[in-house]
Amino acid sequence: MAPRKQRKIYVLDTSVLLHDHNSINSFEDNYVAIPITVLEELDKFKVGNENKNFEARETIRIIDRLSSTHTLNAWVPLGNGHGGKFKIILDIDLSANDDAEAIFQSKKNDHKILNAAIVLQKQEKRSKVVLVTKDINLRIKGKALDIVAEDYKTGKVKESVTAYRGYSVLENVSAEAIRKLYTAGELKDTKILGKEKHNNHFYVLKSGTSSALAFHGGVEKNVERIDKVYAMGIKPKNAEQAFALHAIMNPEIKLITISGVAGTGKTLLALAGSLEMRNGFDQLILARPIIPLSNRDIGFLPGDAEEKVSPYMQPLFDNLNFIKKQYSENEKKRKVIDEMQADGRIMITPLAFIRGRSLSNCVFIIDEAQNLTPHEVKTIITRGGENTKVILTGDVRQIDTPYLDEQSNGLSYVMDRLKGQDLYCHITLEKGERSELANLANEML
Repeated sequence: MAPRKQRKIYVLDTSVLLHDHNSINSFEDNYVAIPITVLEELDKFKVGNENKNFEARETIRIIDRLSSTHTLNAWVPLGNGHGGKFKIILDIDLSANDDAEAIFQSKKNDHKILNAAIVLQKQEKRSKVVLVTKDINLRIKGKALDIVAEDYKTGKVKESVTAYRGYSVLENVSAEAIRKLYTAGELKDTKILGKEKHNNHFYVLKSGTSSALAFHGGVEKNVERIDKVYAMGIKPKNAEQAFALHAIMNPEIKLITISGVAGTGKTLLALAGSLEMRNGFDQLILARPIIPLSNRDIGFLPGDAEEKVSPYMQPLFDNLNFIKKQYSENEKKRKVIDEMQADGRIMITPLAFIRGRSLSNCVFIIDEAQNLTPHEVKTIITRGGENTKVILTGDVRQIDTPYLDEQSNGLSYVMDRLKGQDLYCHITLEKGERSELANLANEML
């Protein structure tokens, strides 16, 4: 007779529920519990227009549905089709030896959550109790108290995903194939790509001293030659930048992710390529999430709403001004950009200010997308209507929000889920082009 499988009880922290309101249903046939303290914290987050406020409200609704025919101080069915159950853990006095508040000498909600896990360990001796939290420090504290503690892994991508570059370098390609690519502009025979044949993928083809840049994808699925073309006075300085600009200006591709460290040209290329295509769209929207340094709340800044957010949008204005400086004040393209800004066809705004909008006939550039959750990115992309192109830029190794990492952020999530799709393309920019100083800092610091 097979040994009975040990039941697991997952204790969820507030950070998990604010990350994914459906996390309660993500543990199959195991049991899920939340401390009463977490309910109090959700109550504080339920009002507002940020993603965490939406997640708090949805979590409360899910718990309310679970309690429609039950109280929650005993295990109730989750109704997730796997046999899982759910309950609320109440505050119970513990001895000084077990009480996290006494051990850490601080009455904090985190310590109450640790106490809830300790209580379950004592009550459910035949089960394995696991604390699940996005808070690294809380996991460490839990392990210090002999509590099994884990990150919330649903939605996390494999490490190999973040290493995906979107292009391959193929050596020893026949000289004849490269010659044909230059004369005809494309190759119908894709055998030269071998095992590296991927949809909407870029290539550096090499044959001795000869080389060519190419793209495989589109409707015809041929191998198409790529040239380094100017976009609003900006010319690609390396192969990856040429690939990125090709994807941005390709009408068949509706969603693009561009990753790379600071100074590789992500935002500049996205903006320049989009402006070059301005006649095909009604509006160009540039947005970025507001992540204050040192977690200083935006409310502390002086001025009205526009004055408060202006410092956070400055990098986008800097890139726009750099493009404008490619032309004299009297040149036509400079005037076109000024006119687009004046009549609202170019909009630079915090991401929170466009929530709820339906985006049609526009290019939507989201900078610093690595600071968004998978749910936030999904919400943004699903807002896209007819003739909308979405461009996400960011660096998955430079995340400024405490509960995201390289494998759980929205940018990595898109790369993982949409790789190979006809409407999607990714490129990683690796070579810094801002300055020798910026390159030195990226490499050595």
